[in-house]
Amino acid sequence: MNRVLVLAAVAEAATGMALLIVPSLVGRVLLGADLTGVAIPVARVTGIALIGLGVACWPGPPAIVMLIYSSVVALYLAYVGVARSNVGILLWPAVVLHTALTLLLVRARRKSGARPR
Repeated sequence: MNRVLVLAAVAEAATGMALLIVPSLVGRVLLGADLTGVAIPVARVTGIALIGLGVACWPGPPAIVMLIYSSVVALYLAYVGVARSNVGILLWPAVVLHTALTLLLVRARRKSGARPR
């Protein structure tokens, strides 16, 4: 079972990296169509989530997965907010929410005495 779990973790993380780096190519080879417009940032957030899933399947503490996911999503959404001229009304509140969750997770991790990897 552990080997299968590691294989699944690697496959999900690899797909996530592909969605993060070349989302349109992934759309083309999986769905037969290029991803454009708003589908690009959505695909990249999905890629971040798949990387988080891959890390979650790897042996280790699950709280670190949420910490990684929340911090990377906060950074990426902030980048989208700065780099794009058209953003939705909830983009910046989502950045603030993910930043707050990241800080709370770091605080909880420190309180629990968990050592960084």
